Amino acid sequence: MLYKTQRIAYPYFVVALLLFVLQVIVGLWLATNYFATIPQSVVDVFPFSTARAIHTNLLVLWLLLGFMGATFYLIPEETQRELEWPRLAIAQLVLLAGTGVAAVVGFLFGWTQGRPLLEIPRPLDLLVVVGALMFLANVGVTIIKARQWTVTQGSLLGGLTFLALLYLIGIPFYNNLAVDWYYWWWVIHLWVEGAWELIAAALTAFLLMKMTGVERGVVEKWLYVELGLFLLTGIAGTGHHYYWLGAPRYWLWVGGIFSALEPFPILLMVVDTYRHTKERARPLRPSLTWLYLLGGVVLHFVGAGLFGFAHTLPQINYYTHGSQVTVSHGHLAFFGAYVLLNLTFFYFAMPHLRGFPGGTYDEKAGHWGFWLTSLGVLGMSLSFAVAGVLQTYLERVQGQDFMIAQRPIRFWMFVAFLHGLAVVAGVAVIVWHLLTLKPGAEVREPAKPAPEKVAAQPV
Repeated sequence: MLYKTQRIAYPYFVVALLLFVLQVIVGLWLATNYFATIPQSVVDVFPFSTARAIHTNLLVLWLLLGFMGATFYLIPEETQRELEWPRLAIAQLVLLAGTGVAAVVGFLFGWTQGRPLLEIPRPLDLLVVVGALMFLANVGVTIIKARQWTVTQGSLLGGLTFLALLYLIGIPFYNNLAVDWYYWWWVIHLWVEGAWELIAAALTAFLLMKMTGVERGVVEKWLYVELGLFLLTGIAGTGHHYYWLGAPRYWLWVGGIFSALEPFPILLMVVDTYRHTKERARPLRPSLTWLYLLGGVVLHFVGAGLFGFAHTLPQINYYTHGSQVTVSHGHLAFFGAYVLLNLTFFYFAMPHLRGFPGGTYDEKAGHWGFWLTSLGVLGMSLSFAVAGVLQTYLERVQGQDFMIAQRPIRFWMFVAFLHGLAVVAGVAVIVWHLLTLKPGAEVREPAKPAPEKVAAQPV
């Protein structure tokens, strides 16, 4: 750690991790609802719709807090100056965490807008806007005053600004339901495949430079390509959602084709990361941090790229829309693209924030956490996929009623629940490990032996 204000990132990481634990616990409860009959007395107090709203909104909140904490760690090093208003950053954390608590409690009492992922009521929306403005002002002024512009800074600031502006589009409610959902997709899709991708690209570039020591130009030349493809495919790819909104038919082709291109930027990141790691003559340390980074890149490509392409083409999505196939894609894509990226940054930054020599730490428990969580999410996503294909055939091909079609897929939802147990256990291990990190032995490069002196021979 080079700057004092980087310490502000630590409380953001801690709050994000605690919300992560709560999110997966609620997710496990949701999985239970799919294969077990919940007593009506419990449903009356805690209905499925409320649990789902809590689960998805906690996901968004803790990922955003993780991104913000990572930004507060990154910006001082990138700009080579302290954060402009450190107290404002703490006030922002209190405001956003308090807003999240108010939203969760409000959901329990039916205080909601009802739109998936954007359920929080209008007054809380305005508080989120205030928090976003505080964040952008703090980061933006720090960058402007430093006059140390880099592509990484530009990508990060662009993504954060894009994220805040898109949120404003989702606040109004439009009387025409098709129009309302049209702009809803702008927020949801362009957050995930536009703004968040810009942020993810910047954080990944920063991690690669810090962990490999490669020159900035080597990483950032690929960052230009990745950012251009993310924006091109992400914005145009939104059209594959328009099938259900009465938009012109050309959006079926535009959305379908550009959605098919979305995996390519992720593939470039895989190749680029492999190339940089292969060129290193010394071992990758800490190995656990690299495991999270490379694991995230691979699952990003599989979940967002391959799983997404498998069902987002309009000709396929006509049948799979709203089925468990979508759930399968969503879980693996979010986990690979953003959950593992946040955890990678936590494992990179927290040892430095705690002053561990060389940023090394005891890695043993973290490996258990990674494999439990990753294999659990992968197994859960595959179970959702099988259930979704079966559901699609029974409901959309055979025409069975929803409740009748649910019976045959209960087994696969039970399998998803079993994998969910592994996810909860893995997350518990990860959070406990991160919050109780212990320093590891600092790895030093072996000294090269001095060349032997050879006595001069007479001619």
